[in-house]
Amino acid sequence: MQETAEQRSRIMRCVKSKDTKPELVVRKISHSLGYRHRLYRKDLPGKPDLVYPSRKKIIFVHGCFWHGHKCKRGDRLPKSNREYWVKKIKSNMERDKLHIEELNNQGWSVLIVWECEVKNLQVLTQKIAEFIDG
Repeated sequence: MQETAEQRSRIMRCVKSKDTKPELVVRKISHSLGYRHRLYRKDLPGKPDLVYPSRKKIIFVHGCFWHGHKCKRGDRLPKSNREYWVKKIKSNMERDKLHIEELNNQGWSVLIVWECEVKNLQVLTQKIAEFIDG
């Protein structure tokens, strides 16, 4: 069954940009490792999800679909309105690349944690620890 434009709009309004489940997992891991972070610094390009100011480190938690990750979940497109979604995801990827470049130019190190990586907590914990300590 196909949704009406009104139903699709309602569904899309429910998609959160802050405090997503993958983001909460990353924050919990970071905190359990003893690291303290700031959230959504508006003065930095891309409003990073987690910022470690004293270490000049930033973590973005990206949804696989929204940011075009090449995994099972991210490498699929809706059947309807394909042109819109291809354009939308491509522009998200270009914007992400620009923000990371700007942050690197300002001396920040950036880590991207993908939504699909949250499934393996042991590997993700190691990745976060190595990034922040390194």
